[in-house]
Amino acid sequence: MDLSCFKAYDLRGRVPDQLNPILAEKIGRAYVAITGAKKIIVGYDIRLSSPEITEALSSGLMAAGADVFDIGLCGTEQVYFATSHYNMDGGIMVTASHNPKDHNGMKMVGPESRPISSDNGLNDIRDRVLEPFADAPEQGRYETLEVMSAYIDHLLGYVDGASLKPMTIVCNAGNGGAGLVIDEIEQHLPFEFVKLHHQPDGHFPNGVPNPIVPENRKVTADAVIEHGAAMGIAWDGDYDRCFFFDENGRFIEGYYIVGLLADQFLRKTGSGKVIHDPRLIWNTLDLVKAAGGEAIESKTGHAFIKQRMRDEDAVYGGEMSAHHYFRDFAYCDSGMIPWLLIAERLCQSGQTLSSLIDARIEAYPASGEINRTINDPPKVIAAIEAKYTVGAKSVSFVDGLSVEFDNWRFNLRMSNTEPVIRLNVESRGDIPLMEEKTKELLAEMERLNIQ
Repeated sequence: MDLSCFKAYDLRGRVPDQLNPILAEKIGRAYVAITGAKKIIVGYDIRLSSPEITEALSSGLMAAGADVFDIGLCGTEQVYFATSHYNMDGGIMVTASHNPKDHNGMKMVGPESRPISSDNGLNDIRDRVLEPFADAPEQGRYETLEVMSAYIDHLLGYVDGASLKPMTIVCNAGNGGAGLVIDEIEQHLPFEFVKLHHQPDGHFPNGVPNPIVPENRKVTADAVIEHGAAMGIAWDGDYDRCFFFDENGRFIEGYYIVGLLADQFLRKTGSGKVIHDPRLIWNTLDLVKAAGGEAIESKTGHAFIKQRMRDEDAVYGGEMSAHHYFRDFAYCDSGMIPWLLIAERLCQSGQTLSSLIDARIEAYPASGEINRTINDPPKVIAAIEAKYTVGAKSVSFVDGLSVEFDNWRFNLRMSNTEPVIRLNVESRGDIPLMEEKTKELLAEMERLNIQ
């Protein structure tokens, strides 16, 4: 049996050769065998294969004696929400996020929506799939569970409704599931939504929803300008990531959103810890300190960030890849809470999104993440380390190589899945310096790659 769909954090693969109903049924049985879960939330995304895979998964869970609570078509964060909100033993979301349309997968959590990844059970589930199964003495029950209303109530609890004012927001669901939530939540808000690619459609008539790909952004940017909107929002298919455009249609680098959300959250709490990834940090450190919080660095990746948030009881965590985590959301990531907080900030401050962001770009200009395919990534990173750590102010290995000087810093890290090195460079208020050092590092990486 091909088990290549099991990855480090979740399952993803092509349907039907890497993931199909037969395998999904076995995964359900193995999940119960390994976790011992008795009550499990199950939900699925808009992909055409999702209902069939979900049905087979549920059959396996019930054959192993677990009760299945089916929340239907939803986003990944609704499985997180329902699992913790209803005190379930676990949850499984059938989704392949932004993978091609002929793919599918699963994201798994345990009690309190704690992630199940390769270092805490996912590999055990994979190995258990290969062994024989016997039916439980008593088959589990199946029931549907309506969670949208409780979920919407929870989302609205993050903002001060009285401070919200009418404004126009462009939202692009990418024919994923986010439109269903917008339709529900707009009744409670004074905003006018311009809806693009709004209907859930697993055929993906406008391409796979992944706003991180530059060519996917134009339609949102154009609509913001056309409608004079205060901002634009775009989501991936299972809407656990959201991306922002200012009132001029400019796409905003995720790094600056982390700082803005940390600041907005700390204004509410007055203090607290904020978790961030090590790729770009100075803007976040500055804003968190100014707002009375404490910034804590964590290795990149949702399993690491979520664990660190629990360890520190952090109020918020953010990654520049557009994943944002919230303590009151079971320390999980949400693609809906961020835009609500930013809309609230625009209403309260009377400022435009561009003015809020421009000041931060000016203070800490950044290269954004640049990927380069490299033949021998460890060799190249070791050579960069040897050259650049001489005379550096500090060197860190929390995630890859981070080297800091007085006025600029960089982070260089390897991809977990491909022979790619990812580079991020930032400076203190000096765009030419940031650009010069970015060019210099890329040239050095190219030279080392040819050797």
